[in-house]
Amino acid sequence: MKKLLTALILLASFSVMAEPQMGKDFDRTAQTINTDTPNKIEVIELFWYGCGHCHSMEAPLNAWVKKLPADVVFKRVPGLPHQAWAPMAKAYYAMETLGVLEKLHAPLFEAIHTKKTLKPTDEKAAIDWVTQQSGLDKKKVEEAFGSFATNTSLNRAANIFRSSGVTGVPSLVINGQFITSSTMAGNNDLALKTADYIITNIRADKAKAASPAKK
Repeated sequence: MKKLLTALILLASFSVMAEPQMGKDFDRTAQTINTDTPNKIEVIELFWYGCGHCHSMEAPLNAWVKKLPADVVFKRVPGLPHQAWAPMAKAYYAMETLGVLEKLHAPLFEAIHTKKTLKPTDEKAAIDWVTQQSGLDKKKVEEAFGSFATNTSLNRAANIFRSSGVTGVPSLVINGQFITSSTMAGNNDLALKTADYIITNIRADKAKAASPAKK
């Protein structure tokens, strides 16, 4: 029995310490995605407000983001594999344009998944919800939903989703080169640890590339 317990402890320790594996815990993106901050390591969360797994990822992800080092920048991009997800993508970019994204991001998840008062595929309902929660004029909210800037952002979001090669959300795209997710890595915490692993290796590669060649 003691030998069995020892073996199980060693196995558990190995599992914790084992490095994430390419092709299992993470993979390369289908295409390289240009980042907005080439001087930093960029992490994108692809998400959808209507996704329960994305809602569950919010707490661990927010805690992780708060601890990111100065050379890493984080941003969210609404997943847009098809038109059914467009209303929530529009809501995200409209709230950003209106300056209420930080205030309403979490409540929008809550309205859909906890209170169950909002259908994520209903654009009219989304406009009404943002209007009510923000206290802004409805016409102004409608204009933000249908603006040129929002449509431009939607096109870019769709391109990022397609180029990443992800098949679901939430997924993390690291520096436009690698993807991981809770499905690939095993759970939310392991996905974030896998992202840390990738970031560490990218940082090392950047440092190596920047150092003078040895004679």
